[in-house]
Amino acid sequence: MKRVVGTELEVDVTAPTTLEFQIAVAPHPGTQVWESLSFVLDGAPVTALEISGVHGNRIHKLEVAGGQLSVNYSATILGSTAPAPITEYDLSMYLRPSRYAEADKFYGFAATEFGSYVDSATLLEKVSTWVGSRLNYVPGSSDPIDGAVDTLLAGAGVCRDFAHLVVAMLRAVNVPARVVSVYAPGLYPMDFHAVGEAFVDGQRRVVDGTLLAPRQSLVRIATGRDAADIAFLDNHRGAISLERMAVSAIVDGELPTDAIDQLVSIT
Repeated sequence: MKRVVGTELEVDVTAPTTLEFQIAVAPHPGTQVWESLSFVLDGAPVTALEISGVHGNRIHKLEVAGGQLSVNYSATILGSTAPAPITEYDLSMYLRPSRYAEADKFYGFAATEFGSYVDSATLLEKVSTWVGSRLNYVPGSSDPIDGAVDTLLAGAGVCRDFAHLVVAMLRAVNVPARVVSVYAPGLYPMDFHAVGEAFVDGQRRVVDGTLLAPRQSLVRIATGRDAADIAFLDNHRGAISLERMAVSAIVDGELPTDAIDQLVSIT
């Protein structure tokens, strides 16, 4: 499979700050990847420090005194990558409650809803269906600081809210789960996308309550406990406004056909 993805950002920096971007795709061993990334401040190229994070997350860090910052990223990925080893750290870390996926608040509730499903494929299908049927996808309906409890009570959210609720429910029934930011060919409206990723039967499987894009063509950007670990842009100290954002993601040929009862991994 050939996938072509990209991001264009325009950021107005009005006070000195440190910016961190997570828009570059994670390493894809075994594939061919061609990519370009540029940062231009008031018409002049600037260089970002690349930091390698957990699970291959790539953070590009910039110190910016002020001005208009243009960011352009593009990548072509040919082929599919082999899954990374699952470590004991993964199995421990992703069972724990986190800021936006408060699994400890769902223990009894999740056990009642999903505790009887011992088959992995059935469990993931039921959690995905349950979240998708209880939430409405409504752009602008949630705040950046909303967690899974807020989302369930509101009954609406965007992809990150769906992912937080999926992950919280899975952790609450003793399934290690995490949140992944991805480029998602077929997504409409096009944007960065967030999905859940569960550890079952020795493999990582995608769980997406939104069902807005086929899981087989997703491209991994960043992976973590929740949105705090995978944000495409973090601002530290100063003042900024995001003036423009355009995200693109396509496949060469027909989009894959997805079905909610299939076990799918990000490759």
